[in-house]
Amino acid sequence: MGRLGIARLLAIAFAVLAAALAVAGCGSSSDESSADTGTSASSSAPGGDGETIRVGILHSLSGTMAISEVTVRDSELLAIEEINRAGGVLGKQIEPVIEDGASDWPTFAEKAQKLISEDEVAATFGGWTSASRKAMLPVFERNRALLFYPVQYEGLEQSPYIFYSGATTNQQIIPGLEYLKETGARSLFLVGSDYVFPRTANKEIKAWAEANDVEILGEEYTPLGHTEYGTLISKLQDARPDAVFNTLNGDSNVAFFKQLKGAGVTAREMPVMSVSVAEEEVAGIGPENVAGHPVAWNYYQTTDTPANRRFVRAFKARYGADRVTSDPMEAGYVQVHIWAKAVEKAGTTDPEAVKEAARGLTFDAPEGTVRVDDVNQHLYKTARIGIVEPDGQIREVWASDGPIAPDPYLRSYDWAEGL
Repeated sequence: MGRLGIARLLAIAFAVLAAALAVAGCGSSSDESSADTGTSASSSAPGGDGETIRVGILHSLSGTMAISEVTVRDSELLAIEEINRAGGVLGKQIEPVIEDGASDWPTFAEKAQKLISEDEVAATFGGWTSASRKAMLPVFERNRALLFYPVQYEGLEQSPYIFYSGATTNQQIIPGLEYLKETGARSLFLVGSDYVFPRTANKEIKAWAEANDVEILGEEYTPLGHTEYGTLISKLQDARPDAVFNTLNGDSNVAFFKQLKGAGVTAREMPVMSVSVAEEEVAGIGPENVAGHPVAWNYYQTTDTPANRRFVRAFKARYGADRVTSDPMEAGYVQVHIWAKAVEKAGTTDPEAVKEAARGLTFDAPEGTVRVDDVNQHLYKTARIGIVEPDGQIREVWASDGPIAPDPYLRSYDWAEGL
């Protein structure tokens, strides 16, 4: 079968999967869940009736994911401070209520319900892993409350009560694959943490590889928090792929890259493309252990925009000159500002009114102008490929011509021809 035939079959397969997931996962769950529990949308706007509007901040402040999520909390608090200094929202100050998801998915669901029902927050900003998001999704749909989720993910989801501020697959993973192909990679080895994002992303990567004549030489998963990578690195050395595609998350990346370097594997002979290693993780890994390897994101501390120069100065002034900015924390910062703009436009914190006000809303973000999609509540984002430098910064080597429309179900992707 020719490549175009494969592409058509893949497109059909993804469309069928998208439709099934939309019906089973998102299309009717809000109404059904509310009916099952007796929960209905409040007639009064959430967030508090006093001088402040409460919002939830829910990230892993302990456990294996804290290496990545603490900085997202910090950037969201910075955005709240900026908005408050400018007069707040609807004439009121924003009051953050901070909870720890503790790198435990049931805890995320429990804390989300607490923020909604006990703290009566107007919106919640939180999560990192897709496991945490999927644990929270039915809570927010059941309560018809808003979650703003700041991290790239595998796509195949659309919830009426979630705003997705990170990249979907066509804005990060596919550009990363296309970059590897353009730089000569004809074989890949897939390495990931053992949960929903890496496993789903790798299904999509394998479909792309089949349509692009790229061979997958292996696929290995390890638990979150795993630290012993000697056996896996031996498999990489035996397979000798042109590149590794890495979807490890959290502090497992520290052990993996340190042991990879210790085994004598260099970025030149076996580049590792990562989609969950940003400046914060590079600092934890040690720049000397990851320098030269490529990453795919939508933002770097070195991104050259006036808004980013202001953002980096503000973040370092607030948290210290040694702190770095990164893609997920930038998305966390952006989503707080987007929510505030939508609330001002709506004139209320009522979730239904905020959702409507957010349609098509734009924001001059550090990464460049972003826009909320009218239908799926994802953001238009510019794709960027970077190389980790010895000083821990990331040097951009490729960027898309402009913001890419979010396509969480990969409906518009031509698998044979690329983006």
